[in-house]
Amino acid sequence: MSRFPRSVSAAVLAAALLPAAAPAAAAEPAAHRVRVTTAYELPGDRVYPEGIAADPRTGTLYAGSFADGTVYRMSGRGRVAEVFLPAGADGRDTANGLAVDRHGRLWVTDSSAGVTVYDVRTRRPLARFDVPGDGPRFVNDLAITPDGTAYLTDSLRAVVYRVAPRDLAAARGGTGVLEPFADLAPALDPFAPGAYTLNGVVAAPDGRYLLVADSAGGDLHRLDPASGAVERVALDGGDMALADGLDLRHGRLWAAHNISDALTRWRVSRDGRRARLERRVVDAALDAPTTLVRVRGGLYVVRSQFDDGGPLGEGVPETPFTVAAVRGL
Repeated sequence: MSRFPRSVSAAVLAAALLPAAAPAAAAEPAAHRVRVTTAYELPGDRVYPEGIAADPRTGTLYAGSFADGTVYRMSGRGRVAEVFLPAGADGRDTANGLAVDRHGRLWVTDSSAGVTVYDVRTRRPLARFDVPGDGPRFVNDLAITPDGTAYLTDSLRAVVYRVAPRDLAAARGGTGVLEPFADLAPALDPFAPGAYTLNGVVAAPDGRYLLVADSAGGDLHRLDPASGAVERVALDGGDMALADGLDLRHGRLWAAHNISDALTRWRVSRDGRRARLERRVVDAALDAPTTLVRVRGGLYVVRSQFDDGGPLGEGVPETPFTVAAVRGL
């Protein structure tokens, strides 16, 4: 989802956010216009929301702040989200990738550290998994397969971590270590040291494969959870430049392309090896969309405002920060 650590300068941030030029959007017939409206407001002056997730049991939405780690809950009972986990909770500096599993556990990544797992009923942390060592890392997005295994991208190390149910059980009430499951660096186009590569990740409904976006190279990669094999997805009609959060449902893949203010929809083959671009929409009202989620036919998109200076820049954000509802895509 997000792309930059808190220690970089605004100039470095701008460079990290612009790895490739996105293709121009074709004009759309009026009958097929996408409508972008505000669904929820997130209280706070410098929220810069980054991640969003839906509870598969209830449809309740959760969004996270990249700026301070606050996690918000949106249950549909009001327009203004409530603070679910306060800023800095449990030592988290950020809240990037979010996911809720079928057991009611909320997974929240902290880009500089790892991931913390919470009970959504009690809000108490169940376990925390950290990246070992002192080297650069940027734990970004995550996806959970039907067997309960979580896979997490690291944008600086170009690896995917894995937390299996047995790992969660072993770390319950304490901490564990995020171990790399797959190194995708050899499969990526050449990139400069310190470049932000892997970003959004989604799992096929049956868990047979994962799709991982390389927002710098503009590619999509298929990862086999059983073997760890990596192969590039054949993209027809477009690319994944600036691709951030992903959502995969019934053979269709939606992608948020952050500072290009774009959303795309793809038709994915049954084996996950090919994807054809069906629609691409660019709208300034999306305001640097970092991720999205579909809930009961509705599409909800985070408006990060990273293109207005972001949490590290000098820009003045428009408040309140919001989550958009997108219809027609």
